[in-house]
Amino acid sequence: MNQSEKFFLRHLSQTTPFPFLIEVKNARGIYIYDVNDKEYMDMIAGVAVNSIGHCHPKVTAALKNQIDKYLHVMVYGEFIQAPQNELIEKLIAVLPSTLDAVYPVNSGTEANEAAIKLVKRVTNRTEIIAFKGAYHGSTNGSLSISSNELKKQAYRPLLPGIKFIDLNDEEQLNQITKYTAGVFLETVQGDAGVRIPDISFMKALRKRCTEVGALLVFDEIQCGLGRTGKMFAFEHFQVVPDLLTLGKALGGGMPIGALISSRELLSHFSHQPMLGHITTFGGHPVISAAASAFMEVLINEVDLNEVERLGQLLADIISAHKDIIAFRRIGLMFAFDMVSPDRVEKVVKSCLEKGLITFWFLSHPASFRLSPPLIITEVEIRKAGHLILEAIEETSR
Repeated sequence: MNQSEKFFLRHLSQTTPFPFLIEVKNARGIYIYDVNDKEYMDMIAGVAVNSIGHCHPKVTAALKNQIDKYLHVMVYGEFIQAPQNELIEKLIAVLPSTLDAVYPVNSGTEANEAAIKLVKRVTNRTEIIAFKGAYHGSTNGSLSISSNELKKQAYRPLLPGIKFIDLNDEEQLNQITKYTAGVFLETVQGDAGVRIPDISFMKALRKRCTEVGALLVFDEIQCGLGRTGKMFAFEHFQVVPDLLTLGKALGGGMPIGALISSRELLSHFSHQPMLGHITTFGGHPVISAAASAFMEVLINEVDLNEVERLGQLLADIISAHKDIIAFRRIGLMFAFDMVSPDRVEKVVKSCLEKGLITFWFLSHPASFRLSPPLIITEVEIRKAGHLILEAIEETSR
């Protein structure tokens, strides 16, 4: 163990006993390089963050340009700042007309925290409905509407008034009532192992929320912004939420989140009380500049039809192996089921040794996950698929 590893393990707070311990030197495109210049094909993209690859030149140029102008000047919402305006203009240009106002924050989980507050404030109700398998973040409120009890039990009591129902069970939608403030759903459940709703269920969900006056919140922190082969995952289901939360990919590699809704609904944060939600660094000009550059690249340079085509190609390659029990995919978002968590761990480690980064799910450990950059080429898809097949085959012995 070298000195850097010793320092990392001793002085940086650890989240697991088993970090990957790649000592990063630099990263470009879909590749990460360690201090020994070993190349790693990044098929996780920082867990769906680096959707246009590492250090996209338009993002880094936007960062450098804004840094020379100004950094933080005031808490969010007081000053007019061009980077914020430019980012939000690009977002609302690709959103439905009912989602015309954006509250930029610092992370996806903060966006969900703000959404929890807003549904209560708008409806004057307290009950929230979430879904089994949900993951919405690790802060107190976001954890409360997530369903993994193993991750929650040490931190109780959490928020009261939370109920969980099953995805794709239309009969359970009757649990959404006039007492429900909001219904939170990952449009495609990520941590549960890429669980995709039925179109009929999503339409029934939208209808039920409208009937009883509950606000429908789609969490697209992981599945939004091109990941599913559509600009937004809800486009697959022909429904529009009342609130939308974004994060991860939005910053082009920088930390950001966003709560998006109508001007009418978001205006509730401005009175009774004023400053109903406060963020010091939300909409930071440097981060907003990076996010604006990301949106420009996503809109103008990423072929979403190609995202779908390459996703299907990679699924076909990997799922052909007899040790893949089942798989789920939408766009470039994958879960491949194996016989046990132990087998998945072996495959992930074998891939890492081969210079390819895969990962697992917190709540579905018998699957390995992939979420490669959306800019990946067919040659790279085939190379990744071949290496993963090698790892599966070698670990079956």
